[in-house]
Amino acid sequence: MIAAALFVSFLILMIIGTPVGVALGVSGTLAIVLSNLDTQWYGLLAVPQSFYAGLAKYPLLAIPMFVLVGSIFDRSGVAARLVNFAIAIVGRGPGMLPLVAIAVAMFLGGISGSGPACAAAVGAVMISAMNRAGYPGTFSASIVAAGASTDILIPPSIAFIVYSVLVPQASVPALFAAGLFPGIIAGIALIIPAVWLSRVHGMGLLEGNLPRPAFWPALVDAAWGLIAPVLILGGMRIGLFTPTEAAVVAVFYGLFVGMVIHRSIRVRDLFLIFREAAELSAVIMIVVTLAGIFAWALSTLSVIDPITRAIVDAGLGEYGVLSVIIVLLVVLGMFLDGISIFLIFVPLLMPIANFYGWDPVWFGVILTIMVALGQFTPPLAVNLMVSCRIANVPIEGTTRWVLWLLLAMLVVLLIVIVFPETALWLPRYLNF
Repeated sequence: MIAAALFVSFLILMIIGTPVGVALGVSGTLAIVLSNLDTQWYGLLAVPQSFYAGLAKYPLLAIPMFVLVGSIFDRSGVAARLVNFAIAIVGRGPGMLPLVAIAVAMFLGGISGSGPACAAAVGAVMISAMNRAGYPGTFSASIVAAGASTDILIPPSIAFIVYSVLVPQASVPALFAAGLFPGIIAGIALIIPAVWLSRVHGMGLLEGNLPRPAFWPALVDAAWGLIAPVLILGGMRIGLFTPTEAAVVAVFYGLFVGMVIHRSIRVRDLFLIFREAAELSAVIMIVVTLAGIFAWALSTLSVIDPITRAIVDAGLGEYGVLSVIIVLLVVLGMFLDGISIFLIFVPLLMPIANFYGWDPVWFGVILTIMVALGQFTPPLAVNLMVSCRIANVPIEGTTRWVLWLLLAMLVVLLIVIVFPETALWLPRYLNF
């Protein structure tokens, strides 16, 4: 009865449009209340205790900082300078601007780790440039949204931080290292259909008429942006600071570049930057804390074990179960954001992963790739919403282009599943 109340109440709340965090908290509280009807009511203290416990985790301190980094670099002009430098390297021609958009999005992933922030920063520069070169707005929005999805794989990654909180066996440094190579493969996989579609459909024919930037001036102009991921990831690797401390270092570095070097951020802009980051961070943290109540109800009220046994005993086998998980999360990714998917399903899925002996770091990378798919899969893809708003096009108009990009990401997912060392060799090499 308690399990039914937990899931049925959650589904009803989601159907009627309740925010995900509230639905998680209310359904978890209802399950706790029902479990204490015949006992002492002091058991309800589990509600505030689990709420606090969901928030009081050291790795979560990095989330507001990396969100703030995304806001800072969005306004610092770094993206525009990186785009100019990338064009100087690859040149002009059909398919080159989509290539640049994805490459710059991947690079910015090494700074902020936020897909929507990257989609906003890259989209503000690249969508108008692609439109001038003759690319349709729906195509440009699709490319930017898909490229920005690699940000949650390439370290630092907010999604990996949330996963490490839910799965203590997977440390943040190990997850960051595990996501790097699959993130690069994902970017390359997206570039291939982007360039192919451009040339097959005759897009970007006006691109060759635009001037190619000079290499050395473009390099000098982009140097401060190029140093950022080296500073953040290199500092973590040599032990100068932890991932949480790296987020703070990135904030001060971004402010220095934006206010002193490029002078694109003024003192009066700081209030807007801080407010935007605070609002987004507050939403994320509230969802995390309310999900703590839901997770406590799952783990403590004997809800997970029957579900795990039912799935394991279904006779599907290891890869059959993994296939069901993939299909389920890809579909849910069309409607829920990545953090919500992690908070809802990781507590349910980890017992299954433990039963089959799946490496928690590898499994985290698999889940994150599926979340990345959801970030640009209509109808409610968060990256696609941002890029379509910038391009002023409807989300449904991107479907014909998005399908090819989704296919490319599914190939990457298959590679990581069949060859786990794709994700695991770097953490082992670095002794994480």
